[in-house]
Amino acid sequence: MPRYYAQRAREYEQVFDRPHRQPNIAAIKRWLGEQFTDRQVLEVATGTGFWLPAATARALSWQCTDINAEVLEVAKAKPLDFTKLSFRLADAYALDLVPAGSPSPFDAAFAGLWFSHVPLQRRASWLAQLHAQLAPGAVVILMDNRFVAGDSTPISRVDAEGNGYQVRSLSDGSQHEVLKNFPTLEQLQVLLASQARDIEWQELDYFWTLKYRLH
Repeated sequence: MPRYYAQRAREYEQVFDRPHRQPNIAAIKRWLGEQFTDRQVLEVATGTGFWLPAATARALSWQCTDINAEVLEVAKAKPLDFTKLSFRLADAYALDLVPAGSPSPFDAAFAGLWFSHVPLQRRASWLAQLHAQLAPGAVVILMDNRFVAGDSTPISRVDAEGNGYQVRSLSDGSQHEVLKNFPTLEQLQVLLASQARDIEWQELDYFWTLKYRLH
């Protein structure tokens, strides 16, 4: 999957051009712009940085991370306040920005359109290592797609662990199988039961958002 997104870097944001999704996208941008006021944010899987201009507007600092240099180069070309942004290559499953035992500067985290790519069997461990990079009481915001029949790419198969997969095509004609899960609020509540409080769930037509605070 990392290779697929590297190859897709220059055409990735075409997915946001769908006219019927514009009201949702505008609403999310407004909402994100309000969530990180005066916060020092760690973003996982920044990708091409589509949400950055809106999400970073009121933040104090913003650490962008992604495993692919190709997508971060696209993000760096956006109109951003680079005095408060930094970019780093990092594996979302092996975050190491804050050494074990050291205080974290990050009092917030954001992952947009990433959680749906986390295998079911790795969800708990991924959340745990993300939380380990954050300060106590940090705010975490996840945002991702909802499955909408007739609009979303169909699930082509389901593996033995219950993970769904989509077949996607790039402009060069190549096809790629991409893991894609669509979590429910109930599943997320179970995952976060011992780690989070003040859970807020929002469903739009084509997206969902989850906001919570660490204990």
